[in-house]
Amino acid sequence: MFAETTGKPEIDRHKATAMVMRMFDNWQLSSEDRIALLGLAKENRTALSKYKRGEPIANSRDTLERLSHLFAIHKNLRLLYPQREVCYAWMRKPNGAFEGLSPVQIIDRYGFVGLLMVRSYLDRARGT
Repeated sequence: MFAETTGKPEIDRHKATAMVMRMFDNWQLSSEDRIALLGLAKENRTALSKYKRGEPIANSRDTLERLSHLFAIHKNLRLLYPQREVCYAWMRKPNGAFEGLSPVQIIDRYGFVGLLMVRSYLDRARGT
């Protein structure tokens, strides 16, 4: 997914987009949830539609950092919950650690900070 061009790694945004859309499909997220996790404006369905069609994700620092955290969350979930149905449902299920909100709701409510909250919760659960 990373390519080397000018001495520093560069992400293959086409592959990253395909991976995150497939991950969202597995998590069975609504369009609104996908928009929240990507940090898009609530009314920005156009960008989401482009990503679903295979256009590369935006080349912004915020978006690429979000992807990095989302992929880390997914990796943590796969390691913590090897049962696919449990792993893929976790993001949508209410969680006592988040005052009864689902991880998706936490990210929607708190934005990037919510994303970090979910990731750090899973990092701690894995002991990393």
